[in-house]
Amino acid sequence: MSSEGTTSVSTHILDTSTGSPAGSVTVELSASTGDHYRAIGHSTTDPDGRCKDLPALPEGTTHARLTFSVEPYLARSQAAGAAFFPEVAVTFAVTPGEHYHLPLLLNPFGYSVYRGS
Repeated sequence: MSSEGTTSVSTHILDTSTGSPAGSVTVELSASTGDHYRAIGHSTTDPDGRCKDLPALPEGTTHARLTFSVEPYLARSQAAGAAFFPEVAVTFAVTPGEHYHLPLLLNPFGYSVYRGS
């Protein structure tokens, strides 16, 4: 759990077709306190596939979204041609003061995400 009042988000990406971390993927964090989402930060995965610098969610956030721009990564790392999924958007409900770690398991024709620790 984060310090009281701070709601934090982290992520990492594993390319399951190679068994390797997916580096250099742009990730956008957006937050909603009502009906619309507002981008609050961007990051890029490091060589270990992790984003370590996403900002805390603003007070009052009820839902958050991570948008992974995976098309450039897949184009660089796969011989399959154009990416079937050019981006992956994951929307989740938040509780103030919690930490949310959302790993993305990626391959050229599918993905999976879960709440980690």
